[in-house]
Amino acid sequence: MNHLLRVLPPIHELMKNEHIQFLGNTANLSPNKMTDIVRQAVHEARMQIMQGNCTTSEELKQWILSEAEREVQQIAKHHLVKVINGTGVVLHTNLGRAPLSQDAFVRISETIAGYSNLEFDLQEGTRGSRHSILEELIVETTGAEAAMVVNNNAAAVYLILRVFAKDKQVIVSRGELVEIGGSFRVSSIMEESDAKLVEVGTTNKTHFHDYEDALNEATAMLMKVHTSNFRIEGFTASVEAEDLMKLKVKYPELLIYEDLGSGALFDFRKLGIGDEPVVREVVKKGLDLISFSGDKLLGGPQAGVIVGKQNLINQLKKHQLSRVLRVDKMTLAALEATLKSYVSYSKGSDLPVIKAILKEKQEIYAQASSFVAKLGSSYEAEIIEVKSAIGGGTMPGVEIPSFAVALKHSTCSAECITELLRANDPAIVVRIKDDQVLIDFRTIANEEEEALIKGFNQITQN
Repeated sequence: MNHLLRVLPPIHELMKNEHIQFLGNTANLSPNKMTDIVRQAVHEARMQIMQGNCTTSEELKQWILSEAEREVQQIAKHHLVKVINGTGVVLHTNLGRAPLSQDAFVRISETIAGYSNLEFDLQEGTRGSRHSILEELIVETTGAEAAMVVNNNAAAVYLILRVFAKDKQVIVSRGELVEIGGSFRVSSIMEESDAKLVEVGTTNKTHFHDYEDALNEATAMLMKVHTSNFRIEGFTASVEAEDLMKLKVKYPELLIYEDLGSGALFDFRKLGIGDEPVVREVVKKGLDLISFSGDKLLGGPQAGVIVGKQNLINQLKKHQLSRVLRVDKMTLAALEATLKSYVSYSKGSDLPVIKAILKEKQEIYAQASSFVAKLGSSYEAEIIEVKSAIGGGTMPGVEIPSFAVALKHSTCSAECITELLRANDPAIVVRIKDDQVLIDFRTIANEEEEALIKGFNQITQN
């Protein structure tokens, strides 16, 4: 052991090694960074010697070189990578929710490749506003008077409450005090905005008189929260936002605001899928303000869209927080391309999220059959009927009939398969049920089939 510790190569000597220099050049790492990597590898080697894992000087040197190579590969590896979604959950929050359309991808590429008119009026040749880029398009697709975009819907809720209800009362039904992903609660956002929450009704029943009785001169707003991520059934009652508008007769300064959450612009109800309200219909009710997400049922990038009365939107735009919560040029480019799909002949049906939700069972079965036919002989596979979920905190309880491939490997367990698939390039995420791997083809795009087959068959080769 002492002999090996004495022959540990010096750092400066290792830095002259051809393989170390090759690693640094290939990964485009600075000499200082490579020195840190080699120094750490030598430290780890010293620990290996102490544990009796290295027995010869040659073995020791090879271990150091291998450890340095492993670290360089780890540094060169991207942390945010493409994933093939085989779970059947269309809006998978952990997998980035809505995949963007090809048009959105092209618009982002074109916008970031050089300069853009992000805040420049090309007609007048003067400073412009990024708010104006999408407002007309959002107004066209929703029917609202005015609109603006912030970085997500939680930010939209916070901005509205902060601007219009700071140190004032906001009345919310107890049945609508929702918690969204990551333990973010409406009540907590309200607390951060310095608005004062007034809860009315009960978990399952809230009546018109509950709101009316709670109103006073300190009330700034009645807030409706669309329960898009859960459903209460049975002995229930709630008050529609348009009914609350009647209270403005007595309190003309009172604001009626609805947080729609999911932001559907496509009417899935016509096809018998869920009962998600369409934004345009909610706007027609005359509410003062409405907010919703861009990356859920709308099918675009992460964003929070606020629509409503012109004078109120103008106040939001002028507030200092709107700069804090503003979106960048990539988000604006992607959202513009997404919204334009709704004003074209396709009416949004060409967006990946909507295509996945509307995907016919025959197409899914054909994809599954093609996959099974190309699997290696080490697999036992069968096509089974399953239910796909919309996900993303939308359409609770709604399941869509689909097909999945259930498979087993001759030597690799289901857990082993999923681990190897996650390490694949591109990564593949699937489900496990009854010790079988399930791949739901509702969320597999046709162009992903080749990579999917390759990922599974590499396991066979290993």
